[in-house]
Amino acid sequence: MAMPRLFGRSRVIDNRSKKYLEGPLFEKLFEEGGSNLNVRKQLNQFLKSKKRVYKWEVDFTLKKLRDRKLYYPALKLSETMSSKRGMNKTVPDQAIHLDLLAKTLGIPAAENYFIDLPETSKNLLTYGSLLNCYCDKLMTEEAEALFEKMKELNLGLTSMSYNSLMTLYTKISQPERVPGIIQEMKADSIMPDCYTYNVWMRALAAVNDIFGVERVIEEMKRDGRVAADWTTYSNLASIYVNAGLFDKAENALKELEKKNAHRDLSAFQYLITLYGQTGNLLEVYRVWRSLRLAFPKTANISYLNMIQVQVNLKDLPGAEKCFKEWETGCSTYDIRIANVLIGAYAKEGLLQKAEQLKERVLRRGTKANAKTWEIFMGYHLRNGDINLAVDCLANAISIGKGDGHKWVPSTEIVGSFMEHFEQQKDVDGAEGFVEILKKAVDGVGCEVFESLIRTYAAAGRRSHVMRRRLKMENVDLSEPTKKLLEEICVD
Repeated sequence: MAMPRLFGRSRVIDNRSKKYLEGPLFEKLFEEGGSNLNVRKQLNQFLKSKKRVYKWEVDFTLKKLRDRKLYYPALKLSETMSSKRGMNKTVPDQAIHLDLLAKTLGIPAAENYFIDLPETSKNLLTYGSLLNCYCDKLMTEEAEALFEKMKELNLGLTSMSYNSLMTLYTKISQPERVPGIIQEMKADSIMPDCYTYNVWMRALAAVNDIFGVERVIEEMKRDGRVAADWTTYSNLASIYVNAGLFDKAENALKELEKKNAHRDLSAFQYLITLYGQTGNLLEVYRVWRSLRLAFPKTANISYLNMIQVQVNLKDLPGAEKCFKEWETGCSTYDIRIANVLIGAYAKEGLLQKAEQLKERVLRRGTKANAKTWEIFMGYHLRNGDINLAVDCLANAISIGKGDGHKWVPSTEIVGSFMEHFEQQKDVDGAEGFVEILKKAVDGVGCEVFESLIRTYAAAGRRSHVMRRRLKMENVDLSEPTKKLLEEICVD
């Protein structure tokens, strides 16, 4: 007899009535892959079907969507289940919804939602969610003002609110303010958690106080109320690696392994990455074997991480072997994994191998993405094959990003192209490049136009429309370029 499937909190999914969705909601949304477009498509199908699901199932699915940064489908699910399916939101649900609004529609939408909440819902959870949104968006004044209001309201602050503020200070390059927050927590008898110690250590590392970092670890051990977990030692190892203290880093990684009793996949991946950063390829392979034993059905993300580390350590034969192993058994062909190897080939000048792998990807039914073309563009740009590089750039822009957003070349890449056209006095090439660039950006910017004007001047070419173009783009030229503009313009 078939056993019923258990899902989430060990609740039965099979054998429920036909009014309900046949399988788990989360599996339904991801049955065609985890891209934003595929998940949105499956979500729309589910919502049109009118099939029911349990509330705990929706909560579990929202968590998974947020973990994968699929905020738009998460927001739609949250809104629809409440407004059209009659699922009442608890205060924790409202806090999550507020966070989703900030991430998708912006801070004003989150603020309006918070204002409209009933007073009974304005507690530590929703205030804390708004505070975290401000901190995430680096809105220091708003975050500090809200934090003070939370203290005035005696909401019973926990370490989470302090953690948000300390993370903000670290992100805005003010790590020296973190110890003051720690002292405030101690004065108010706010118990720290693992994250508190981690952000404290990172703040001290940011000001090169390695001894201070080690004192934090010792204080954590002496205090005894919060047990260090694998993230603590991952954090410590990363700090040591960045400081070039590889022996200490490897000692911290040994502690990390001891703490990973539950065989957490993320812990294995941090171990591989950090051992890779110490240059210890033997340990990388040892941990990889342990990961494969713990997770026989190894996820694409694990192969991606491992092959990236092998490439970084210039272990190209090992990366090729690992790639073939993945390719043989994968259920979903992940272009990101192929791109790592294509990038390695391109970096080593092995263009033929890179092209062959791209063709192999196509035969497997997967298309090259913007990153693939960016890799080939970089190769051709480094080797002076500008026409091929422009073609690759055009392909990358045409495809765009997987989440539906435009792919935009970096300022450095744009500068390299324009510098070439300027040196070669190639006005037609520069103009063609600018037209392609316009498909990715609303305005190509002052630096591009200044380079274009210099190219016209170097080539002795004249323009009847340059002044009008500059006015339409609202470009303010430097004084030297204004003089060149006088030379090239024909009124």
